[in-house]
Amino acid sequence: MKTPTSDVFETAWQCHQAGELRQAEELYRRILQREPRNGRVWFVLANLVESQQRLAEAVAYYRQALEIEPREGLGYFHLANALLQQKEWAEAEPAFRRCLELQPGHIEALVNLGFVLSEQNRHVEAEACCRQALALKPDQAEIHHNLGNALREQNKHDEAIEHYREALRLRPDYAKCEVNLGVALIAQGNSGEAIQRLRRGVELDPDFAEAYNSLGAVVSVERRFDESLEYYAHAIRLKPDYPDAHWNRSLVWLLTGDFERGWPAYEWRWRCARIGQAPQYSQPRWDGAPLEGRTILLHAEQGLGDTLHFVRYAALVKARGGRVIVQCQPPLKRLLASCPGIDLLIGQGEPLPHFDVWAALLSLPAVFGTDLSTIPANVPYLLAEAELVEHWRRELAPLSGFRIGVSWQGSPRHPWDRHRSAALADLAPLARVPGVRLISLQKNPDADIASFNRWLGPSVGDAAAAAPAALLSLGGAVDEAAGPFMDTAAIMRNLDLVVSVDTAVAHLAGALGVPTWLALNYSPDWRWLLERADSPWYPTMRLFRQSALGDWSSVFAEMAVELSKLVMPPTG
Repeated sequence: MKTPTSDVFETAWQCHQAGELRQAEELYRRILQREPRNGRVWFVLANLVESQQRLAEAVAYYRQALEIEPREGLGYFHLANALLQQKEWAEAEPAFRRCLELQPGHIEALVNLGFVLSEQNRHVEAEACCRQALALKPDQAEIHHNLGNALREQNKHDEAIEHYREALRLRPDYAKCEVNLGVALIAQGNSGEAIQRLRRGVELDPDFAEAYNSLGAVVSVERRFDESLEYYAHAIRLKPDYPDAHWNRSLVWLLTGDFERGWPAYEWRWRCARIGQAPQYSQPRWDGAPLEGRTILLHAEQGLGDTLHFVRYAALVKARGGRVIVQCQPPLKRLLASCPGIDLLIGQGEPLPHFDVWAALLSLPAVFGTDLSTIPANVPYLLAEAELVEHWRRELAPLSGFRIGVSWQGSPRHPWDRHRSAALADLAPLARVPGVRLISLQKNPDADIASFNRWLGPSVGDAAAAAPAALLSLGGAVDEAAGPFMDTAAIMRNLDLVVSVDTAVAHLAGALGVPTWLALNYSPDWRWLLERADSPWYPTMRLFRQSALGDWSSVFAEMAVELSKLVMPPTG
């Protein structure tokens, strides 16, 4: 038997289906005035306003409906999707999980949950979700694509590429997948196919700003910088507020020495997912004006190496006449205590004292208008503790020869680690220079070192029976008692040379003012600039560069030649 309410609902639903949304909404609201606990009407009203991108209203209405009908699995799915569209990842996650509790085989909920987890940088969990979805539906291109994304974020590029290729086999016109396959191929060093894939993505979707951004990145790796800047500019024309394109363009400007444009554009990093939002302090950002006794908070960001690099600016800030607080990564507190210009060190996560203004460490070059001639390069600006220096002087005293500390591996979590880190075997030319003693500055690589020494055999010029190991490990206790980098800094003060790839170890050596040789890949980080063999940031550092991506052999062969000149200078 029909009721007045059912007649109104039927009319409203017909209007809804016909696209007469205003009339449908009025009728739904009329029903809810009489029956505020009608969950079905709350659901369809939520769906209607969501279709109009009134997402905050949709979320509220879905929540109201689910309060009335808490076991409606599809309702949780729609709620989660509305939250996802607002990038409310943390709120969307439990809604997707509740949907899956009520409807365990809901493919779309599994796929979207994986996406939400990825957006929260929980890529291992995202991978598990995608694999579960793939087991239920192995022929869905989107699932292969999302799984590829989760794998790529874990630097599992070979596996990621397999799934991207399968997604494209299932759906050849999948523009987004072409682009992400191209990005994975860049990380593998396969720039030729990467460019083909990215151009295919542009063909499929000429307005795909992300594809142009990725094209800019891949040609930048090949040092085609004018072309790279054109691609970034095109991406920005398509999407003016596209932070990744703005930031990537800033990296090209900085790498090529165009600091005037590079530093201001570098501020776009705060809007990039890779970096995250700038700190949300109520106090204003510092603009470089005289501090006149005010207290400033300098906020560390990004990696440990970045903090070691840019903490040098504390002294310049102090000269503006204020009290300087530095908030840094907790492992660096003891080491940074020696840095001039710092009145107070606070570890990230610790309660902050009063301050009046603040600045991020990597924003200070822009604040000071730094150019190549004004880089603050007074070294050392960090010091090793005298007691530790003396301790390691005694420990290393029995070690004869030219002593070189070596670091060949950065963090495997770094997105470019595959290219910036070398293999231990690449150090062999250095170990073969007569009179050289290599000392590992890596953490806990003992098994690799033993294999390296067995493979290399006795050092050149030594009797086989008495030859010391080519590479010496100082043991896993280094830095454990004194704190991160403390023993390492003291060890460096007792060495003749530090040889490192682009890691925090290199920044520590440069900040200490010890002689350092830096091994750089063909597409280096912006701070090392191009072509030059010196660094304006670190006066005691010499740069050795790859001539082609992945070519470490020429780098360490060149180092070995130069090392022979140091260890065995010409006679006569």
